[in-house]
Amino acid sequence: MKQVATLVVTGLVLALAVTQSAATKNPRGHHHHRGGQHAVFVQTNEPSGNHIVVFDRAANGQLSQAGTYATGGNGGVAAPGDESDRLASQGSLVYDWRHSLLLAVNAGSDTVSTFKVRGDRLRLTGVVPSGGGFPASVAVSGNLVYVLNAGGPGTLQGFVIRGHRLRELSGSSRSLGLSNTDPPNFLMSPGQVGFTPDGGKLIVTTKASGSNIVVFRVQHDGRLSSPVVNASATPVPFAFTFDPARRLVSGEALQSFVTTYRINGNGTLANPQSATDGQMALCWIVHARGYYYVANTASNTLSSYLVSRSGQPSLIDAVAATTEPGPIDLVASGHYLYGQTGLGGTVDEYRVHRDGTLEKIGVVTGLPVGQEGIAAN
Repeated sequence: MKQVATLVVTGLVLALAVTQSAATKNPRGHHHHRGGQHAVFVQTNEPSGNHIVVFDRAANGQLSQAGTYATGGNGGVAAPGDESDRLASQGSLVYDWRHSLLLAVNAGSDTVSTFKVRGDRLRLTGVVPSGGGFPASVAVSGNLVYVLNAGGPGTLQGFVIRGHRLRELSGSSRSLGLSNTDPPNFLMSPGQVGFTPDGGKLIVTTKASGSNIVVFRVQHDGRLSSPVVNASATPVPFAFTFDPARRLVSGEALQSFVTTYRINGNGTLANPQSATDGQMALCWIVHARGYYYVANTASNTLSSYLVSRSGQPSLIDAVAATTEPGPIDLVASGHYLYGQTGLGGTVDEYRVHRDGTLEKIGVVTGLPVGQEGIAAN
């Protein structure tokens, strides 16, 4: 509990140290590139009106702004407010390559927006109720979508993609049975929803209620089985990805560990293997060029890991990069890594070298404090 309190105090101190900026322009350029093949999408998460800022990715990895699009909803702020991590989640903005769709949560208005993506241009195709309070994370597999609503008991709501829009899947709503507020406390809200690589299971991390990783089997009709609740190896499982062997690779925040798990057919997790980076508040995790990078939001650093064939994570560099204040969500695009900072209002740009080292190649400034959600096509 002492460490939890430390995280809260750290977040509040950082928040008070930074003044809010509402600008969303990139000083390196604002023009459109009709032929742009690679774009990075950033969600501003503004309570007064959520937006997606689109950036072209140049051949050298640097970003230039190509446009800004309203989501038709409002951003949200988890309690107690003004921390760098206002959504307390990973996966709040997701690009679905199969349908060329971008899905964005509007946590302040309990909706989800969909955009049709053409290169670096977006067209808003729909805004639908999220099926609960404070939507914070989205998962896509084929035509099936699940939204994690983090407020109150925590709710999963299923949708089907039809014609670049979301259609609610009747009978798919499931409660996580949590005891939280709406908006939720950022240290106690569920962190991410995601499908396993084969689409057969849906996973949710819950920071409170015992620090559990909940696994559902996805049935043939898209609805979910009864949950299988697994205690995490170390406290406060937050964000996750998968390794080539389809093991779960989880970032666990309280003691800053990366843990891998084998996912059994019955939904239980087995053979946990862990390694710490010695930093503070390891929350977000992304896979790039065979390495795993994590954002340590209370240390203003990124760390790098490898995962062996047997599933053992090993720390490569505790400080692979220093960041602007409040590093949060990450995305990989080609040989480049991009990291948001919730307090700095920036996107930090890195080249990922073959040996896993990160070379900082630039910083996009002028985004609002409290931004959260980043994706790439």
